[in-house]
Amino acid sequence: MADSYYKYHVFFCVNQRQGGKACCANTGSAAMRDYAKGRIKALGMAARGGVRINQAGCLNRCGEGPVMVVYPEGVWYSYRTEDDIDEIIDEHLCYGRVVKRLLI
Repeated sequence: MADSYYKYHVFFCVNQRQGGKACCANTGSAAMRDYAKGRIKALGMAARGGVRINQAGCLNRCGEGPVMVVYPEGVWYSYRTEDDIDEIIDEHLCYGRVVKRLLI
């Protein structure tokens, strides 16, 4: 099997649900995705063999949001602040260490 193009592929749920239902979009997930994407680029990690940050539609964990998932491991996180995103980047994406306090 060929090597993966990216070491990590990160999906941020940015889904907006109607009728006031719980959803990641209501918690600023698009802005946090943009923050993560900018930080990855600033660290020089956005190239082949590095990290790809993407948005996703509903990941079906609305009540636990905002949520993101890191592949290839399939590690799910919930986050609240830019500090949480920084910790995921610094620990998981830079060093491969899962951030247990943010797991869902």
